[in-house]
Amino acid sequence: MDLELSDEQTALVDLFTSIAERNCAPETVRLHETLGFAPMLWSQVVAAGGPGIAIPEANGGGGAGLLELALAVTVFGQYLAPVPLVEHVVAARLLARVSGDLPDGVVPHGVVDGTTIATIALRPAVDGMARLVPAGAVAHLLLALEGDDLLLVTTDPPGVAVPNLASAPLAHRAIAGGTVVASGAVAHELYETGLAEWRALTAAALAGLGRGALELARTYVTERQQFGKPIGSFQAIQHTLADVTVALDGAQLLARKAAWAFDSDHADAPDLAAMAFLFASEQAQRASERALHFHGGYGYMQEYDIQLYYRRAKGWPLVLDAPVREYRRLAAHRYGSPTGAR
Repeated sequence: MDLELSDEQTALVDLFTSIAERNCAPETVRLHETLGFAPMLWSQVVAAGGPGIAIPEANGGGGAGLLELALAVTVFGQYLAPVPLVEHVVAARLLARVSGDLPDGVVPHGVVDGTTIATIALRPAVDGMARLVPAGAVAHLLLALEGDDLLLVTTDPPGVAVPNLASAPLAHRAIAGGTVVASGAVAHELYETGLAEWRALTAAALAGLGRGALELARTYVTERQQFGKPIGSFQAIQHTLADVTVALDGAQLLARKAAWAFDSDHADAPDLAAMAFLFASEQAQRASERALHFHGGYGYMQEYDIQLYYRRAKGWPLVLDAPVREYRRLAAHRYGSPTGAR
């Protein structure tokens, strides 16, 4: 794995940073908290070709790897961009793997370019319902596993999100009438690959979120005065910020390695994705909690931007599952379930 970004990757980061700076100020995040989706920002992502970056050229995409997408997602995580780029690309990449086996017209042409928003249910459907689907409130197309079938469901989005801590566009979605795109072991393999890619990309977003929280903390402690000097001059604060910075560097590196592993067809890619997801979740929460703590009582007030990061650092990982169960799943996959485990 080459840690140095290529010229093309640097240009991609610059492009998404420019989009975020122009269209994703904290005021924009606040304005769209009810639904968790900013249509104007998504239109800018579509215009830049973002939804198709990591889709194979044979399917009409840009042909880049998951690593390139992870770089873009990190930027959007830093700005808390209210758009479902991760879920859309994961679903689009999964559809690209099965598109050759499907009749023409089953997959809308707008999926690759992002004019049709797609998503994936992160847990199998039960009794014909996929619950708490990320981007489910705004997606026109849903991939869901029910039993041994992977279903493609095309319906109008509800446009209303289930209230949640992270102000994300979560929604329950019925899957009746869905088209079976894969069955049996193939369906489960495709679905697990999609979940693993979601973990890797969400890890990148969480690493970016931590960076955003850290920047808010850095700005605040250089401005807030106590005993006649900035509180950032106190060693206790300096040491904490240094520790958080190092940990976030590690989270970013691990997220990039996980994305690179998928691009390289590395056998450990799914496990690396889980490790990156869990570590980035911890460090994003730690960074936002420390940043909120340094704001004092102001950190708990809605007028201050740090609470936007704190809530999302808690809420984004929970869209998949409680971290303790993710740790157990990863440990069982790598080492087997311990005797008598519950």
